[in-house]
Amino acid sequence: MIIFPAIDIKDNKCVRLIKGDFEQMTSYENSPLKQAKIYFQNGFKNIHIVDLNGALEGKSSNSNVIEEIFKKINLKIQIGGGIRTFDDVEHWIKKGADKVILGTAAVENTDLLKVICKKFENKIAVSLDVKDGFISLSGWKKNTNILAIDFLKKIENFGVSRIIYTDINKDGTKKGPNIKDTIDLSNKIKIPFVVSGGIASVEDIKKIKSLKNTNIEGVIIGKSIYDGDIKLKELAKQI
Repeated sequence: MIIFPAIDIKDNKCVRLIKGDFEQMTSYENSPLKQAKIYFQNGFKNIHIVDLNGALEGKSSNSNVIEEIFKKINLKIQIGGGIRTFDDVEHWIKKGADKVILGTAAVENTDLLKVICKKFENKIAVSLDVKDGFISLSGWKKNTNILAIDFLKKIENFGVSRIIYTDINKDGTKKGPNIKDTIDLSNKIKIPFVVSGGIASVEDIKKIKSLKNTNIEGVIIGKSIYDGDIKLKELAKQI
């Protein structure tokens, strides 16, 4: 199972949110580059980067900071946040992204998603932010009446390489992930799932790893690392 330490960036700083609420945002001392170096030095091979300005505004204001990580750190990076066009995807793949994450654009324009998946084979991930079964968009500011399962069935044969599934009710709470609903949903779809939201301890990760016959490919950990609840040396043993 892949462990993805997270770097969420807003205004060139590492931040974490609680349930996607920008009024409940914590900024951290380490720069995004320094945080990426720490992950690399602790033996992690993959990281998950989200441009929160991009997610909110539909365009990136943190590109230079993110590109610096690509240039200086030898990690497999999945990048998302404000990636809405073919050119956006192509830009990050040329920069060396392992996976490019589409969220709002994937849901609002499935024709574009199909084209991008065909052009950039095995490079496209889709981020689904879900609250009570329904998808939320634009940095969780826009709720929809689209059921996650209906959307997933629609795109199942497009060639999406992974689904990053975030339970908004759990994200940033450190109260444990919504494992049951995530597994129930992932087992209905052949696309691998990455669990995001609510990871509180290494025990949560061990529990997910121990599950049999699931479609879970990995897990994303953010706030629990930044707040010191999960020690990187201990987390690295789960790689």
